[in-house]
Amino acid sequence: MLTATLVLTLLGLALGTMLALAARFMAVEDDDPMAKEIEQLLPGSQCGQCGYPGCGPAAEAMASGAAEVTCCPPGGRSLAETLAKMLNIDLSTLGETAELKLATVEASLCTGCTRCYKACPTDAIVGASKQIHVVIGEACTGCNQCVDACPEDCISLQTPAVDLTNWHWHKPEVA
Repeated sequence: MLTATLVLTLLGLALGTMLALAARFMAVEDDDPMAKEIEQLLPGSQCGQCGYPGCGPAAEAMASGAAEVTCCPPGGRSLAETLAKMLNIDLSTLGETAELKLATVEASLCTGCTRCYKACPTDAIVGASKQIHVVIGEACTGCNQCVDACPEDCISLQTPAVDLTNWHWHKPEVA
């Protein structure tokens, strides 16, 4: 019994040491650390509303200048301002941020099939089997995945009503 424990311990130490050395000497350097910082700021829902397949490729495009910092609708105006400061871009030269759309459930059509909340990447839909589902607006990114998953067509994307949390003053144009 003692021999088996000793052999397994030595085997574990030897393999662990080889893995540590391989990780150190065969590590791939990041080409652009700025892209990693931008990716950490993005919502991370991989919704594709920006035109890229996920937040990683979108961050790389923003870091290289191929995409505007205003291309992420779930991030909104505050994310665009943060990214503009980080990348030293004048936000006033860019266009408006993409309009955010939020999912809403038509209660009279919902049968509680649970397909929508299983498809939601941010867990913004709550409900149970054979019960009406509800969308939590603060968590919804408007990714359209719940709309595609719903067989009853009871979910739609709508522009949220303007209130103090999403209102933005537009600068007047100089005449």
